[in-house]
Amino acid sequence: MWRRSKTAHPFINKRRYMNKLNFLCSAILLAGCGGNQQPVTATAETTTAIAAGLLPNPDSFRDTVDGLTTGLYFLHNGNLTAAITNYGARVVSLIVPDRNGNPTDVVLGYDSIGKYIHQPDTYFGAIVGRYGNRIGQAKFKLNGKEYTLYKNNGPNTLHGGKKGFDAVVWTARKLDTATLRLTYLSKDGEEGYPGNLNVTVIYTLDSNGLRIDYDATTDKPTVLNLTNHSYFNLNGQGSGTINNHLLQLYADHYTPVDSTLIPTGKVEPVAGTPFDFTKPTTIGGRVDDTANQQIKFGKGYDHNFMLLNSIADEPSNLPAAIATGDLSGIVMSVYTDQPGIQFYGGNFMAGTNPLKAGKTDGYRTAFCLETQHFPNSPNEPSFPSTTLKAGEKYVSWTFFKFSTK
Repeated sequence: MWRRSKTAHPFINKRRYMNKLNFLCSAILLAGCGGNQQPVTATAETTTAIAAGLLPNPDSFRDTVDGLTTGLYFLHNGNLTAAITNYGARVVSLIVPDRNGNPTDVVLGYDSIGKYIHQPDTYFGAIVGRYGNRIGQAKFKLNGKEYTLYKNNGPNTLHGGKKGFDAVVWTARKLDTATLRLTYLSKDGEEGYPGNLNVTVIYTLDSNGLRIDYDATTDKPTVLNLTNHSYFNLNGQGSGTINNHLLQLYADHYTPVDSTLIPTGKVEPVAGTPFDFTKPTTIGGRVDDTANQQIKFGKGYDHNFMLLNSIADEPSNLPAAIATGDLSGIVMSVYTDQPGIQFYGGNFMAGTNPLKAGKTDGYRTAFCLETQHFPNSPNEPSFPSTTLKAGEKYVSWTFFKFSTK
């Protein structure tokens, strides 16, 4: 059971930040919906926040998709604010203070539900599943039966297939001002996966971070790998390159891939390679080392790292990763109980998607740290198992903790 750390990590310049954020607080309390069926009218305070570029307009997220109502839900706790839509259970905005107390939106996202539906698929902020990451040749065997999946990434399946959890409407219920519960029933055979799978995701905005809790049950054996696919720029979304961010990964091995980004089954040390982030290192320092075959395959970083330990207690223990914005001083520490983390450096971003506040998703202007089991685990017996059996309960958590330096 996770317990909140007793050690406080207050943000600096709290008074200045709170003055700037004060008008947001009442807007969040008034504009946050209690469930899918309860859309609300934007308040004057919310309108002011939208004009300031700090929050998207909830009116732009009211729609009907597959006969279900979509909406935008605001969470608030202390210095932090989050906006989450039930379309794909996506984190749309996550506002934290920089070293000078300026509210900074550190995740990429769109300002309307229509853009999430119609723009080229980027998985911005989404919960991905049933199987986050790739499964080789879009098929796997389970208990002697072969299951065929949709090929949406060359010869492979990626992040659940043609219509994964990122592209469905979840049932949302706001439990309090800082907590949102989302549920979804993935029916037997959906995207080729066996079993009726009941999934619950709970977002909780702690006073110093965003926690994501996952649980799921199935009525027949299946495979499952859930993660959140937020794209981060700790200098602020759309603010430019992330190559000067510092990154430390608490992993001394990684899983090399083939040319289609499927793990080979081998486990290799990071020492002496561009994948060594065991000490704080700039993301862009070795990203174009094309003498390294793995860098060539991924066009940069798009690889799974094996974490030194799977944390099962509280965030005061060893993190999985620490990233630092070079301009903002914002520090994001990632904690999880998962055995792996996918580090993606924005290699396929092309500036074609219009983000919030008139920004665009330029090349390598965001990174992802996706806590996970390993890619293609259903086809690699040596990797940690991703099989979920009937009568078992899948439970996982990840915590993104923020501070400044």
